Amino acid sequence: MNKPLISKAFNPDNFRHQGHLLVELLGDYLESALQSSKPVNRWRDPEDQLTFWQNDYKEGDRELGRFFKNLIDSSLHMHNPKNMGHQVAIPAPEAALAGLLTELLNNGTVVYEIGAPAVVLERVVCKQLAQEMGFDPGKADGFMTSGASLANLTALMAIRNIKAGEDVWNKGNNKQYALMVSEEAHYCIDKSLRIMGLGEAGTIRIPVDEHYKVRVEMLESAYRAARDRGVEVLGIIGCSCSTSTGTYEELEPLADFAQAHNLWFHVDAAHGGPAIFSKKHRHRLKGIERADSVVMDFHKMMMTPALSTAIIFREAKHSYRSFSQKAQYLWEEQEKKSWFNLGQRSFECTKLMMSVKIYTLLRQYGTALFEEYIDYTYDLAQSFAGMLKQESDLELALQPETNVVCFRYKPGKLSSASLSKLNSLIRKKLIEDGEFYIVQTQLKEDIWLRVTLMNPFTTTVELRALLEKIKQLGRQLVSEQ
Repeated sequence: MNKPLISKAFNPDNFRHQGHLLVELLGDYLESALQSSKPVNRWRDPEDQLTFWQNDYKEGDRELGRFFKNLIDSSLHMHNPKNMGHQVAIPAPEAALAGLLTELLNNGTVVYEIGAPAVVLERVVCKQLAQEMGFDPGKADGFMTSGASLANLTALMAIRNIKAGEDVWNKGNNKQYALMVSEEAHYCIDKSLRIMGLGEAGTIRIPVDEHYKVRVEMLESAYRAARDRGVEVLGIIGCSCSTSTGTYEELEPLADFAQAHNLWFHVDAAHGGPAIFSKKHRHRLKGIERADSVVMDFHKMMMTPALSTAIIFREAKHSYRSFSQKAQYLWEEQEKKSWFNLGQRSFECTKLMMSVKIYTLLRQYGTALFEEYIDYTYDLAQSFAGMLKQESDLELALQPETNVVCFRYKPGKLSSASLSKLNSLIRKKLIEDGEFYIVQTQLKEDIWLRVTLMNPFTTTVELRALLEKIKQLGRQLVSEQ
């Protein structure tokens, strides 16, 4: 059978040619982005963006290099120091190259025989992480999965299967189960509990104080009130850190409460967990070694392309308790807990070689790379907070504990509603302008601007320019009202 298109699609010489072209384009992009010589984002509204790519598909000349360049130009330039938006990693180039390698090899990692090296590297990474968290690496174990939302769901499934006094996996929920968590917890916690069939009552939200930390003094009353309603509380979740403000909760009191009531203690450390690598900032995670399970992203504060997240259990046996389905064709000894057959523990059946990217950075630089990164970005946030305090028409929401800073433009005496509307408009103007990229968040009832200083090449120069731009836009909008 003649297969001209297939032969062309898999031609090694063509791959070499296109690969060299792409690396040159990405090298140019990286150099340009780091120098801020182009906008962070070339804004198009969704309909215009759709039209552009529909035309590319219909009328494109099939020149792959032109497509690559258009895609780069149309994308958010994460490596630009004026990108200060979401909690998404600025990928280290070597980790991205490792990603290219794994994309072409395309070994699944659900079963050892399909992707042996990546499976083993996953164990190496997770054991190293467990040790850094203060767990006994001989007893602790874990695996990687596709993002913190799935990792938290996996952990919550294990908690229910371990702590509930019935066979929930096979027979369903016959009681109302719930977990206790800060009202500032990431929305994936509530979503996961609803997916598990626990409904709104499955989340016991604990109010936070003026520093957005959970009010520990309210834990006991919330627990007793839930018990009085017939709710069986299975565990408590600590946030390290919260998404909106980057606030670390005090983990020791939560661990004490969990121990006193025989509850599972889970820590969502998706963003703030890598502070364990920093001698200067690891005190923020004091008590994490007492957790029963911890979730931590590599694609946030560890310069690794998305998605790759670790879930670590203090006791290895608990890492097998999330799912209990039969799949005899995948492994011969179903009942034997084989660490190298990851499908026994993870939700995915086809799973990427996600360990290779983070292992590449660990192998090349050790944990010192992450310490340097954490120290720089966290300290830069402190500098930015100091700059905000010097401005009469800018307000800092709270002193940052991570690389997340919340603030707002506050001229004169405006109502809370007017301030929220004004700051939301400022953010919209910034996005359309394209020079800077930041986000907004809601704290209590008010809208605040928020930066997450993910880029290790951002300096106070870019931050000062951002504040001047915000004040300029703010004055213009106020004068127009």
